[in-house]
Order: sequence, then structure tokens, then C-alpha cells
Amino acid sequence: MADGRPAAGSTREPRLLRSPGRLVAFSDGVFAIAVTLLVLEIVPPDDFGDLTHGLGRLWPSYLAYVVSFLNIGQVWINHHVMFDRVRHVDRGVLFLNTLLLMVIGFLPFSTSLLAGALRAEEGIGTAIVFYGTTLWSAAALFNLIWTHLRRADLLDTTPAAARAITRRFALALAWIGAGIIVGFFVPLAGVAVIACFSAAYYLPIRGE
Repeated sequence: MADGRPAAGSTREPRLLRSPGRLVAFSDGVFAIAVTLLVLEIVPPDDFGDLTHGLGRLWPSYLAYVVSFLNIGQVWINHHVMFDRVRHVDRGVLFLNTLLLMVIGFLPFSTSLLAGALRAEEGIGTAIVFYGTTLWSAAALFNLIWTHLRRADLLDTTPAAARAITRRFALALAWIGAGIIVGFFVPLAGVAVIACFSAAYYLPIRGE
């Protein structure tokens, strides 16, 4: 049963349900650390004799930083959109959310790889695919968590809001997937697709 109590006459152990408070607090900490680590990729130029030129040459790092910061930001927002509707969490949610945070913690490396490829003007397509796959993995885990929450009856929301959130999360897989494919052939266009995805997912969910 949804409240964790076994049915009358049942010999099963009751399902242990927990408040989502600690999960959300821990997740917020990981998100905060991940966005902070992003700035470490931006290393000041060595030549201060022509500092303006040196700073300008760091544009790949600026681009990767902005795209990743905004992506992690929208993931954090939509994480709250999801967990604002959660009554309880079970072990399955804790495990899947841990995997999601593992992917988020990996994003600074993917960001560094993308910036490095743009600076070197080599391997950019591969870097875009790698970066996009990291984001796609986060989107896939969002869908798994949401599906588990719905099937386990752990949500406190309206059917209309649940359907709207389901559509939003599912669309993310297709959108990021398109960015990965485009980025392999036209790297900067792939970055643009992923950046537009980030911007769009800051918008409120219709029917929410």
C-alpha cells in the first residue's frame, strides 16, 4: 500500500517510506558543488602583456561554462518541480537519484573536454557527442525516477500535472538526442541545439 502499511492479514514486511527532505537537501549540495567546479575550467592566460587578446582566446571555456551552468541550473529547477510533488521516497528513488547525481557530478569533466576540443579545434564532434550523452543520461534518469514515483504511488499531484511533467521529461530525451546527432556532423550547431534545450526547460510546464 502507498502508506507503507501491509494489507490486513498480510505477512509481508511493510514498505519503508521516507520523507524526501534529506534527499532534496543532499541533491542541492551536489548541484551547488557541480556548478562551482565548472569555473575551474577557466584558467587565466599566461601572457599578461596582451591580456585582452588572451582573454578573448578563452571563448571556448566561456561558452562551455555558460552552457553547462545553465544546464545544471535547469536540471536543479526541474528536480524541484518533480520532488515538490513527492510525498515519500523509497529505496528505489534513493538509488535512482544517486545515479542522477553521479551524472551531474560528471558534467564538469564533460564541460572541460568540450572546451578543450573547441580550443584545439580537433575532436569537436566527439566532444559534443560525449557532452550530449552525459546530459542525455541525466534526462534518462529523470524519466526513470518519475516513472518509478508514479508507479509506486509516491506522488501528490493532479493527473493533468503528472501528464504534463511526463511529456516534458520524455521530450528531453528526443531533444538532447537530436543535439547529439547534429553535433557530430556540425559541432557548433549541436551546441546551439543543446543550449536552446536548456533555455526552453526554464519555462513553466503547461498544465503544471
